[in-house]
Amino acid sequence: WRIRKAVWDYLEDKNLAQYPRPVHHRIPNFMGADDAAENLASLPEFQAADMVKVNPDTPQRHVRHLVLENGKTLLTPQPRLRTGFFQFLKHGTAAIPPHVPIASLTSSKGAAEYGTPITLYEKYTVDLVVVGSTAVCPKTGARVGKGEGFAELEWGILSQQGNLDASKVL
Repeated sequence: WRIRKAVWDYLEDKNLAQYPRPVHHRIPNFMGADDAAENLASLPEFQAADMVKVNPDTPQRHVRHLVLENGKTLLTPQPRLRTGFFQFLKHGTAAIPPHVPIASLTSSKGAAEYGTPITLYEKYTVDLVVVGSTAVCPKTGARVGKGEGFAELEWGILSQQGNLDASKVL
């Protein structure tokens, strides 16, 4: 919690965060989040992935947009797993009317409205996982989230169900 609080305080004190604010107790929507998403989309790992799991936090909204824009399948959890497990979204499929813009699909509300809910027992393969962070260790890559453990829970469920092989995920 000390690390989280220090990062949150720094982002607020230096005015380095975007809406929603304050950033405390959430994955902070840092200045440059869209640029980071564009950098991610340029990586061969992103380009090679067919199905990408992206958390519903605001800073990853542009990542979700790029997943759909590039014809990939987006797997996104319902926030805090309150109203279900995951939603599949793929722009241009029968489940999503062609007039619906990608931007309408990238919010939690849009994913719930247009996504296809899936159960715990369906089989699919996740190729790439994008998880937001409050802090990341530059030496090890270890991440600190917002402290609720949902990303870890989702990873565990996906792994246990055989939908995510940690040794093969990009």
